[in-house]
Amino acid sequence: MFFDDFTMDATFITDGRTITEADIAAFALLSGDFNPIHMDAEYAKASQFGQRIAHGLLVLSISSGLTVKSGLTSDSVIAFYGIDKLRFTKPVFVGDTIKVKSRVVELSSKETKGVVVFETRVFKQNGEEVLIFTKSMLLKRNTQ
Repeated sequence: MFFDDFTMDATFITDGRTITEADIAAFALLSGDFNPIHMDAEYAKASQFGQRIAHGLLVLSISSGLTVKSGLTSDSVIAFYGIDKLRFTKPVFVGDTIKVKSRVVELSSKETKGVVVFETRVFKQNGEEVLIFTKSMLLKRNTQ
């Protein structure tokens, strides 16, 4: 979709993806974040979560990938413009499946491009919201 194809309050939901042990290990290696709440089962067992949790930034990254995989802006994206109001609201555990729900909350444009702002919420399989943020995308306009 191009900028001009979006309307206020339009909502989009991605496919789901299950968080795995391999995801957490790979993200720790890539990011250097080996915090024991993610990596040490015994440490995490004694935490308020009772088990290891996925890195918040891993969940954010996977949510971005799910959105890209949807193909919504594949032909029109110029740039990922920014994230605001990012909040991690619930933990994500190994075996949880997440989906992304995005709703258009702001539209602004110039001659050949426009910014679409999405209120983005990530949910687990049980409906719990685990992440919320606003995401801005710079898109081409369909000026044909």
